[in-house]
Amino acid sequence: MSAYNLEDRHIITFDKSQEKALYTDDLHVWYGQNEAIKGVDLEFEKNKITALIGPSGCGKSTYLRSLNRMNDGIANTKVTGKIMYKGVDVNQPNVDVYEMRKRIGMVFQRPNPFSKSIYENITFALKRHGEKDKKKLDEIVETSLKQAALWNQVKDSLHKSALALSGGQQQRLCIARAIAMKPDILLLDEPASALDPISTGTVEETLINLKENYTIIIVTHNMQQAARISDYTSFFYLGKAIEYDETRKIFTRPKIQATEDYVSGHFG
Repeated sequence: MSAYNLEDRHIITFDKSQEKALYTDDLHVWYGQNEAIKGVDLEFEKNKITALIGPSGCGKSTYLRSLNRMNDGIANTKVTGKIMYKGVDVNQPNVDVYEMRKRIGMVFQRPNPFSKSIYENITFALKRHGEKDKKKLDEIVETSLKQAALWNQVKDSLHKSALALSGGQQQRLCIARAIAMKPDILLLDEPASALDPISTGTVEETLINLKENYTIIIVTHNMQQAARISDYTSFFYLGKAIEYDETRKIFTRPKIQATEDYVSGHFG
């Protein structure tokens, strides 16, 4: 695996006249002496789904978590470089991380609903941020659950425990909880890896519909999933983004040998 030339890269850039949803410039992440991310430059187009793929331990989840500073607080972690969102480098120490995460939301690998009702899962953060108007809260709950393709299944049980939902329903509830804050960007770290095929298909369909209103960046170990739902794909290898292009090109005409080997199943 170390035989690949890591200096070979193919990274697309978008039209400079178009505002990008987010981009990173020379992003590095260290866990102590271990450099997990090695100078990644990527741009993400608005209202598209971008998949981050690559072998285990290649840095794709570390990179994703950096985008809304989820690596903050991990002992001996250092993040350098720029994470640019709407003209602001959100990697600067003076940035209000909690406000930033309202705009760059995250859904994790395993569903993690609060031990509260479905309704309270959606409204908890809103109330913490000062929203008291019950009519408005009701509207946000309904809209978020509809966008997450869950409303019809739970509209008559909003005040029952979220823990009673199936795994797939819990994950869609977590998506609804994230979009209730009206973010611009949704980060998802292998959101379907713990789900059965039917639930996975429902989550994928939900994400495809959500890109009308959100920019979505998803880490997935499932290459078929990346091919099905993403517009763009970046292949990570040993802490670097080796190739980034339209998904159809990554899976049919990759420019880099390591990418071709990975997507064809001949990697390593």
